[in-house]
Amino acid sequence: MSLGQPKQQSQPKQLQTKDGVSVASAVVRQNRRRRTGTEWAALVVTVLVAVVMGAPLLLVLLNAVKSPQDFADHGPLGLPTGIYLEGIKTFWEAVDFPRKVWNSVLISSLVAALGVLISVLNAYALGIGRIKGRMWVLVAFLLATIVPQEALLYPLYIMFKNIGLYDTVWAVVIVFVVIHGAFGTYLMASVFSAFPRELLEAAALDGANRRQILWRVVVPVCRPTLAVLAVFFFIWTWNEFLIPLSFLVSADNQTVQVGIATLQGERIMNVTTISASALLGIAPTLLFFLVFQRTLTRGLTAGAIK
Repeated sequence: MSLGQPKQQSQPKQLQTKDGVSVASAVVRQNRRRRTGTEWAALVVTVLVAVVMGAPLLLVLLNAVKSPQDFADHGPLGLPTGIYLEGIKTFWEAVDFPRKVWNSVLISSLVAALGVLISVLNAYALGIGRIKGRMWVLVAFLLATIVPQEALLYPLYIMFKNIGLYDTVWAVVIVFVVIHGAFGTYLMASVFSAFPRELLEAAALDGANRRQILWRVVVPVCRPTLAVLAVFFFIWTWNEFLIPLSFLVSADNQTVQVGIATLQGERIMNVTTISASALLGIAPTLLFFLVFQRTLTRGLTAGAIK
């Protein structure tokens, strides 16, 4: 028996490598090496998809810095012989681009903030409060999200004319807050309905009222999901065209998308200026997405409650 004890004590030492890494970790690494071919195939597919999706953006960038003569000589796929910024300058000055960007940022930010707020309040009553007729209310919100915008233009035009909000940013903000808030309510109601009742009961036993439970328990836990919802509301509002075109008539209140369309309708522009307008139109959205990419990743992968 005494001869067998040293062997039993020496086994744990053999389960570790020189770097102090267990054999289990080494086995995991070996398994990962065996899947290298699959991982490389997935990487190649991802790169190809990224190239296909990024090719139009690269084409717009090339033509935005290309002179009209370069475009005539080499076509849209040719490389520019020099950096030509007159197209960007022409568009910048013609539409008062900083003003249009400010209007788009203001409208999109207000819609994102107010839309998330209304979604949270409505979803708290439907998902956690469990009001009577909850299912029918959710169906009504779902139907509101699929109503065509064209069907809303005339009644909204009459209403905004009567209350004096026509040709103001608040007209667009109100419309999109209601539209996006209906979708957010439907989404967050399903999230709140699966909220752990233990946390709610523990907060109630500690003396928290319904308002404190919402803002101190529910909202902090669901913050990643709410951040993703706010990012989506911002991007969706930024890219909207029909409703801002219908309710923002004056140039001082127009958004970036409306300004691009208005300039193309009023003036005869060359291809480089049109490409410059497209580049400047999508650049703020792309920058916003890159800044909040980590927020989107955290929100989409959040599922555990600490």
